[in-house]
Amino acid sequence: MTREEYKAAIEAILFASGSSVPVTRLAQTLEITEKKAADLADELCKEFEESNHGVTVIKLEKSYQMVSKKAYAPQIRTAMDLRRNVPLSQAALEVLAVVAYNQPVTKSFIEQVRGVDCSGVIGSLTTKDLIEEKGRLELPGRPLLYGTTENFLRCFSISSLDELPELPQKQANSDENALDKDDSQLSIFESENAENVDSEKNNDETITATVGEIIEQATAE
Repeated sequence: MTREEYKAAIEAILFASGSSVPVTRLAQTLEITEKKAADLADELCKEFEESNHGVTVIKLEKSYQMVSKKAYAPQIRTAMDLRRNVPLSQAALEVLAVVAYNQPVTKSFIEQVRGVDCSGVIGSLTTKDLIEEKGRLELPGRPLLYGTTENFLRCFSISSLDELPELPQKQANSDENALDKDDSQLSIFESENAENVDSEKNNDETITATVGEIIEQATAE
């Protein structure tokens, strides 16, 4: 198959799927390497984005999906008689911000940052498929860990979490040595040190504001 035929095959697969397709599946189906499959899919993304078609191909971490362009959302809603989704509440934005920038996190960590019970908000965000369970923390009681979903990336039009704006605090401390990931997980999630908890609370407003900007841009239409 030629390069154009491979891209046409990927386009057909994404169209027929209706949901995201992992690059590993594309590679297996076309009997090519994952790198070549990803390169071809990236080319397809660029070609659709630069065209005047009403659909495009987006990248979601290591998967690809064919979707309608945001510019035509009003017409699609009218044609399909869809109601506009209710905006997320301020509490939901705060919880989503904490999860997005610190994942995977426990419910207790989120509540330490916000200072209030978050059971209902976490349940709502899980129902909306914006966050999901990511396993359990290896501590007494084995609390659940939460992280964002592929749908989170899709809703905010980003390909990966690396595209989230960097927090000002992290920019200022970018030259400091990072702690070992596993040790920092235990310290961040379950530490009873009041100083650490207060520090996380102070960061909350900045985190919320940053994700709030992303959400506002994503729903600007």
